[in-house]
Amino acid sequence: MITPHLIYFSDPMCSWCYGFSPVVENIRRTFGRSLPVRIVMGGLRPGAEKPMTEEAKLEIVDHWTNVQDATGLAFNGSGMSAPGFIYDTDPAARAVVVARRDGEEMAAAYLVRAQQAFYAEGRDVTTQAVLLEIADELGIDADAFLEAWASDAAKQETWRDYAISQRAGVTGFPTLVAGPNDEGVFGVVTRGYAPAEQVIPILKEWLDRISA
Repeated sequence: MITPHLIYFSDPMCSWCYGFSPVVENIRRTFGRSLPVRIVMGGLRPGAEKPMTEEAKLEIVDHWTNVQDATGLAFNGSGMSAPGFIYDTDPAARAVVVARRDGEEMAAAYLVRAQQAFYAEGRDVTTQAVLLEIADELGIDADAFLEAWASDAAKQETWRDYAISQRAGVTGFPTLVAGPNDEGVFGVVTRGYAPAEQVIPILKEWLDRISA
């Protein structure tokens, strides 16, 4: 029998996923390893090629205000300040995928640090240098990380994540699903941001039901 677990469709450059990160941490503290969390990269804007206009940056910062109001998390817009900044989410997503090779807990740690770096610290996580710094902060061997991150295998693995997300019918992030039940079915816990006080009771009730 497959152990009940969660699948978390996320993106390191998704502001509502950043807002949802304390909720995921709360889930981990509450359920521990009895309810593992598998992280799948959703692919918010992978492969974007056009530099953002100043108008587009202002629109995104305005959107971030909604996330900040809902979650209380800090935001710093300077991560987009470099001239010609391109909002390509693929480099950071690929970094999470490489970190995931050291286990789901490392993937979760990298995802959170990348979100903090971009949103709270104003660091450009589309760049190799910043992604490497985050890996080093987490104790990941820098040379091995860089070699893996630049490889075709990692690129293909990351795009497989995007394909999984699409096949699962995920249309927005964060999306959290739980399963399998006794019929092997996964169900949606939340599509989009939801606070811990809403999510935790849903999971407790679901676990009680499938273990009865």
